[in-house]
Amino acid sequence: MIKEIRITKLEELVPLLSDQPYRSDLQRNRSLYVYRGMSNTDFRMVTSLRRNCKELERRLEPAILNNFAKYAVLEDPSIAQSVWRQMFLGQHHGLPTRLLDWTQSALVALHFAVTEDNLESMEDHDCMVWRIDIRELHALLPPKYRTVMAEHRASVFSMDMLEQAAETVAAYDRDMGDRAMVVIEPPSIDARIVNQYAFFSAIPMDMEDVEGFLDSSTHNSVKYIIDRKLRWRVRDMLDQLNMSERIVYPGLDGLSRWIARHYFVKDPAQGGAQGGRPPAVFLLRKISGRDII
Repeated sequence: MIKEIRITKLEELVPLLSDQPYRSDLQRNRSLYVYRGMSNTDFRMVTSLRRNCKELERRLEPAILNNFAKYAVLEDPSIAQSVWRQMFLGQHHGLPTRLLDWTQSALVALHFAVTEDNLESMEDHDCMVWRIDIRELHALLPPKYRTVMAEHRASVFSMDMLEQAAETVAAYDRDMGDRAMVVIEPPSIDARIVNQYAFFSAIPMDMEDVEGFLDSSTHNSVKYIIDRKLRWRVRDMLDQLNMSERIVYPGLDGLSRWIARHYFVKDPAQGGAQGGRPPAVFLLRKISGRDII
């Protein structure tokens, strides 16, 4: 079942951020939880492939991957060797795929939950962070997948491990049905993957309702609902902790997103930009030794 926890105060985030059960096998406090931040509680856990192709996803997925591989081979010659690599690289660059993004960092998930393109709507709706348990999910896998994990003495699948268990996407779908899914740590193809502490779950075609699957088949899944009135407060806390677009999108794109949000002026009708001061007035900031407004 899915446990729902509502967060209305900043201190109520502590269990989310510090939930690391003790593992006797490692004699350390480490979890196998992964998180997914979503900026609106009305959003459903749906893959980009399903949103894009709807009921034709099964038919169109091979064409999408084949065309991506055909044109992306100049960037990555190895992409033709693996349909899973096509999928991972494509997901990373915005291709519609059956993968869902996760992170092992609750802070990264919170960043995505309390950040959105239209900052004017930050207080219009609640947001959420999902937590799932990799170990619990992988206990549901068919025996041959669990055998591959045991051979590699691993708790999470790598791309090579997934290829060993399922050479084709069709074989994966037959094995999973609507009863299980694999969680994968993707190859570290660039700094964004590394900084986001990224993981993917591969959703089988027959699993039409991911949240329904989690509710009926798991016990450790949690949905943290963050009250809309708390979103800006959490957003400011994350900036203080150096968890911002500069980190999750390394490079000038992330820097530009961070600066744009940093100097965003809230509508005075929504309470003012800086605690009641005129919205055109900003605090001076020291950046690289220069005063900027």
